Amino acid sequence: MRSSKFGFLLILTVFVDFSNQWIIPLGIGGLLTGVAWKYLPCASVFFECCDQKWFNKNNITALTKSLEESLYGQHLVLKTVVPALKRHLTNKNPPKALVLSFHGWTGGGKNYVSRKIAESLFKKGTASKYYHLFVATLHFPHKEMNSIYKDNIQQWIKGNVSECPHQLFIFDEVDKMSAGLIDAIQPFIDFHDNVENIDYRHSIFLFLSNTGGDMINRQMVKMWRNGLTRDDIQLKDMESLIQNLAFNNKDGTGLWHSSLVERNLITALIPFLPLEKHHVKKCARDYLLSRSHTKIAYDDDFLNQIANQMTYQPKDSQLYSTSGCKRVAQHCDLLIYNHSNEDL
Repeated sequence: MRSSKFGFLLILTVFVDFSNQWIIPLGIGGLLTGVAWKYLPCASVFFECCDQKWFNKNNITALTKSLEESLYGQHLVLKTVVPALKRHLTNKNPPKALVLSFHGWTGGGKNYVSRKIAESLFKKGTASKYYHLFVATLHFPHKEMNSIYKDNIQQWIKGNVSECPHQLFIFDEVDKMSAGLIDAIQPFIDFHDNVENIDYRHSIFLFLSNTGGDMINRQMVKMWRNGLTRDDIQLKDMESLIQNLAFNNKDGTGLWHSSLVERNLITALIPFLPLEKHHVKKCARDYLLSRSHTKIAYDDDFLNQIANQMTYQPKDSQLYSTSGCKRVAQHCDLLIYNHSNEDL
């Protein structure tokens, strides 16, 4: 993780969590920057700064085009995420930070969309110092250290937002976080103009979770059996179900009894629908094109071989890939290797 650069000479203390090698610099000056320092102007064209040369809030059209061309089977994402981002980024005085919670089976595109958002916002994309990724199993592995993790999260967010208001914080594997841990961010996403003289309202928080994936799948099958198409599904058909499941999940993790849910601080809970075989084939085609295998990228027999390597559910109808497009690259590479003596 990247530490913030503060505008003051400060007394530096370093907390080291050796359990996951997470080092966070804290200091009096860093926490005071929100009071005394209003985001220094960019002094260099080479080093990333908090200005429009490095942060592009007007790039939503390009994001929309990119997702429309390469995100398959997720019409609810296109109808929800893009408008939410546009409203937030074009509002000079948003009421609160934007918080989007992505739910669904693995391989449906949650990480992909998160990466695309980062690439559209920051010139350096996921390499930007204003992009922050927390992975539950890496950064928060020990339940007994919850209080330390909470403090780490809060100090990290405070320090970075005090440097620049335009930050993207992504929490992956939220369903694997200990109960109550995610509540550490509540002060920063509530309806406050500022907290300790730091304005968090221009920041964006994304939660990525598998919670609700099975329920989303069952609901999809039910609607399919009732004669509805994929595009007939609306956000209202899923959002309340996801919220109830996340809040009351039997594992007691993630958003279980979370104050973020109780206080309605999550802007939208967005289902990533399970992918069908024709979506998997499109993912395979894109991967093959990215590897310059143009000929086989449009060979339907080859694409079918890839798609048929996946496992599908439910057993009686084989509708949805249980791993989405996540394993497409491995299957493509293996099949190409096995056919290496052929003219591809």
